[in-house]
Amino acid sequence: MIWLAVLPTLMLINFAVGRWLDTLNPVLRTFVLVTVAVPIVVYSIMPQLHRLRARIAGLAAHRQSTKDL
Repeated sequence: MIWLAVLPTLMLINFAVGRWLDTLNPVLRTFVLVTVAVPIVVYSIMPQLHRLRARIAGLAAHRQSTKDL
């Protein structure tokens, strides 16, 4: 789930501000990417993915319980 959240987020940030980041040295570029990406992933994307996973697990459990009847 982490890869599902992190990879697209980093790609979108790179597409959005990649040209500006190219002018920075690698350490500063990484710092900027992490500073922007981590809060987005932790507070926005991961909670949604956890809810989706719980919903899918609930549907699977429901199907299994109705199948056993």
